[in-house]
Amino acid sequence: MSELEEWSTSRLLTTAARLVDHAWNERLLNIGITHAGYTTLGVLSREGTMTGAKLALAVHVQAQTIGKTIEKLERQGFISRIRDSIDRRSQRITISPAGTHALAQAEDIERTLMVGEGLESFELRSLLHGIVGELAPQRQKPTAAIV
Repeated sequence: MSELEEWSTSRLLTTAARLVDHAWNERLLNIGITHAGYTTLGVLSREGTMTGAKLALAVHVQAQTIGKTIEKLERQGFISRIRDSIDRRSQRITISPAGTHALAQAEDIERTLMVGEGLESFELRSLLHGIVGELAPQRQKPTAAIV
């Protein structure tokens, strides 16, 4: 029996996700973004300008994580941050023309990343939709303060 046969489903899933993420990042290197950057640009392209907090929720990451991604994307000119005219403490993030171009290049990579690997099966996609649909709302609930 191989070692993988002994692994739990969650361990297999997290390892597979990490390996896919590494494959993404290797291919996205020439564009100058990471998989997290690609996901962020995609949300901004579809949803339009938004705050960092709303963007973090849409990407399913913590505010600190999206902050690092935003900083990298801004340094490369793929996004811009604009102070909110009503709440000066808040910033609104928008995709730039360079970001739109980088997103189009990354989408080309996405179409070819796993071709022939069997990862585009309806069954797998359905199972992954179920996992994300069940676990994502739990991550978005505020955590209770520890006393």
